[in-house]
Amino acid sequence: MRNIAIIPARSGSKGLKDKNIKLLNGKPLIAYTIEAAKKSGIFDEIFVSTDSEKYAEIAKEWGASVPFLRSEELSSDTASTWDVIKDVLEHYKKLGNEFDTAALLQPTSPLRKSEDIKLGYFLMNKKKANAIVGVCEVSHTPLWCNTIPEDGSLNNFLSKDLVGLPRQSLPTYYRINGALYITKVAYLMSTDDLYQSGCFACVMKKENSVDIDDAMDFMIASNYLTRRCDI
Repeated sequence: MRNIAIIPARSGSKGLKDKNIKLLNGKPLIAYTIEAAKKSGIFDEIFVSTDSEKYAEIAKEWGASVPFLRSEELSSDTASTWDVIKDVLEHYKKLGNEFDTAALLQPTSPLRKSEDIKLGYFLMNKKKANAIVGVCEVSHTPLWCNTIPEDGSLNNFLSKDLVGLPRQSLPTYYRINGALYITKVAYLMSTDDLYQSGCFACVMKKENSVDIDDAMDFMIASNYLTRRCDI
């Protein structure tokens, strides 16, 4: 079985300038994902999808392949990540290089460990899955959430069944953490919806699921990284 890791890292981030190559504890953000992919020992190819020559050079310095750049059409804010992944696979196919599975590893999840990747592939084989998606437990149950009217009233904000119940008695909820997506290539190319029968969760620790979107997330990730030295 041949496996490819695809790391999407376009330039021009609006929320945090050059986020994907911004130094996090002395290393470009993208380096953490490249290193985790390499350490997993899973992949025949680790590819960084970028529209920037500068980003491409940094990716190569850290051990990734960038045989081609992303098209302008797929580098906009509105471009679908899965369209990018499919485009990468089509490019490789034209180069005579095909894969059985593709892992989408977003560079904004620098605390994802190589063990998380290996667990994802273990689950894919064990469950004979079409796709595996990383999730983590939410910090606060969505059952305590609701909309608020213009007057700010909390009348009926919570279901009557929930009032007075201890947190421990509520069901555990999970969220997609964005750190790990693994799919069989044949399945991916035949669907626009991963979340069907044959798609299973890979439960990851919350501290491995930090997703960097802004400066505060950068600070949180930096703090976690100072407390550990492994990937």
